[in-house]
Amino acid sequence: MRKGEMTRAAILDVALELASRDGLEGLTIGLLADRMNMSKSGVFAHFGSREDLQIEVLKLYHSRFEQEVFFPSLQETRGLPRLEGMFNRWLGRVSVEIASGCIYISGAVEYDDRPGPIREALVGMVRIWQSALVRCAQQAIDCGDLKADTDAAQMVYEMYGLVLAVHHDARFLRLPGAVDRAHRGFARLVRDYRNAQRGGQEAANAVGAA
Repeated sequence: MRKGEMTRAAILDVALELASRDGLEGLTIGLLADRMNMSKSGVFAHFGSREDLQIEVLKLYHSRFEQEVFFPSLQETRGLPRLEGMFNRWLGRVSVEIASGCIYISGAVEYDDRPGPIREALVGMVRIWQSALVRCAQQAIDCGDLKADTDAAQMVYEMYGLVLAVHHDARFLRLPGAVDRAHRGFARLVRDYRNAQRGGQEAANAVGAA
């Protein structure tokens, strides 16, 4: 990387840290310049405006989310193992973000009624993730891991509810055990949607192979 690219990457790292703590609206050029020991004009040289900076922070957050949660899960077997991998990695990231904050969730609060490029970028990223989950759940239905009448979108809605509950209870109420409750909730969700006939067939196949 060139020096200018390295400086820009360093600015974004600090900006992401600040936005995770204070929200995207709490991210200012002045605060960022102080943290980087740079002038405001030096920061502006890398980003045309505060809004451009905020959108670049969103892109960095989304990229890291994909690298930590989405792409590793694609290595799991298609169907329920992949869906479980996505949820468990997602929850693992959430458990770390209890201390720092999730930009997807804090951003939704900040921009739920504020139209503009930042809201559009944030909504687009969240929809990409939700679509990936729905697609994964549908694959689990198609391959027979989940019941044929399972509503993939409904299942993902319930998964999302578990994650939001973790943020509320662990970050806002400071209640212990929220992550464990989410794991138990997801396990019960899977039991409700699992194709019992598929499980029975796999057990029979295992006995036959023995």
